Amino acid sequence: MGRGYHYNIYKDKTYFMTMTVVEWIDLFTRITQKQLIVDSLKYCQENKGLNIFGWCLMPSHMHLIANTKIPFDLDDVVRDFKRHTSKYAILLIQNEPESRREWLLDKFAHAGKTHPKNKGYEVWKDKNHAIELYSEKVTWQKLKYIHQNPVIDKIVYNEQDYLFSSARNYYGLPNVLEIDCLISPVITSSSRNFFNL
Repeated sequence: MGRGYHYNIYKDKTYFMTMTVVEWIDLFTRITQKQLIVDSLKYCQENKGLNIFGWCLMPSHMHLIANTKIPFDLDDVVRDFKRHTSKYAILLIQNEPESRREWLLDKFAHAGKTHPKNKGYEVWKDKNHAIELYSEKVTWQKLKYIHQNPVIDKIVYNEQDYLFSSARNYYGLPNVLEIDCLISPVITSSSRNFFNL
């Protein structure tokens, strides 16, 4: 693999990550499940040093461009985020109106049984496909990619119309999650400052 494609998360680096629901299940179709993710990201920003530069929540996965403030470790923050959202996603399935309740619980229970470290439900795949972003040019390419996801899937016509994405932040529109820094598409001699928040 080329530079940046090692899928491990190291301290003091910025990463493009994709967190995927097991079997690519469309879990994030209900507003309560989407709000769980937004609230959990906000909590990580406020309490776990998470810096978010871009994000997009799709029905079966989430893209994130992020790093963490010292002394926090991005790997730990992502692990805790996934653990928390898994637990509460299952509770939402169990306690709120959900036409797919039995099917979803069966799928997540089966994934948990086949996971060597899990005895209960498994919602997220283990891997985050973390790719180190070693330049602003690469970061901007990944940001454009994640903002185009809802357009490619024909959820919206324009990327800025999708509520659960940082595209709205970049267009200066009302949004559901503030991000920590806008990434400029223009590369300058001082363009690396967003890596070192």
